[in-house]
Amino acid sequence: MSATNKYPEKVTIVEMGARDGLQNERVVSTNAKINLIEQLSETGLSHIEVGSFVSPKWVPQMADSKAVMERMIREPNVIYSALTPNLQGFEKAMESGVDQVAIFTSASEGFCQNNINCSISESLERFAPIMEQAKQQNIPVRGYLSCVVDCPYDGPTSPEQVASVAKDLLDLGCYEISLGDTIGTGTPQRVSNMIQAVHKQIPISQLAVHFHDTWGQALANIHQAITMGITVIDTSVAGLGGCPYAKGASGNVATEDVLYMCQGLGIETGVDLNKVAQAGWAICKNLNKQPSSKVSLALRP
Repeated sequence: MSATNKYPEKVTIVEMGARDGLQNERVVSTNAKINLIEQLSETGLSHIEVGSFVSPKWVPQMADSKAVMERMIREPNVIYSALTPNLQGFEKAMESGVDQVAIFTSASEGFCQNNINCSISESLERFAPIMEQAKQQNIPVRGYLSCVVDCPYDGPTSPEQVASVAKDLLDLGCYEISLGDTIGTGTPQRVSNMIQAVHKQIPISQLAVHFHDTWGQALANIHQAITMGITVIDTSVAGLGGCPYAKGASGNVATEDVLYMCQGLGIETGVDLNKVAQAGWAICKNLNKQPSSKVSLALRP
């Protein structure tokens, strides 16, 4: 970040639409997912999360993640990652040839119990064998931390609690921690307080942000985060998704809206906004819904 500019010169967009987005929409065909990922791969995005290796009983929308990974055409400069909540999922992800995996826990006990049926400490223990295997196979692991502002069960999450669990994920071996406002209630000042607390434990270069837009604050919160030096932003094409364990939570912030804001701030993303919008229109047509992205709707002919 230059001394004359409070914004970074460049940010990295991690595209979540094919996983975090589609896992909270109605089931679409494997071909529709592959088409979405292949379209997104040609936009300049450098990291796309393509699926989740979880039990199809719990997340039927992700039942075909292995088929998607094996059949899609990959671009050489794109990281294709997947969510792997346990060792069995990790092994399936490796068979599918993913470049990276992600693990997830919560900063709140209530969400952890309702989401993955265990305590925070138990969730971290479960990840140990994944981390061991990932290290042996030289596979980078990203850590997601949910409910970094509020929890639908426990109410406000203390910044110190977020910092503590984020440090645990870092100590486990995650190269980056994505801080998730799962129910989208965060506001810039609360986000600032949370990031300040986490930054006392973790370098800002190892933090990412993942904001849902339930209360319309995601862009404001991302703006706050990038003024504090964070340069990795999770987004979802067309604003797809929500959270099955957080009633009323809307999708992750729309990729198109973040790209437009970054353009306006003079921040490089390397991503073609119009191509992303086209990918969003195509998957929304398949879902028989309108994009949640304001920018997508404004661009639409």
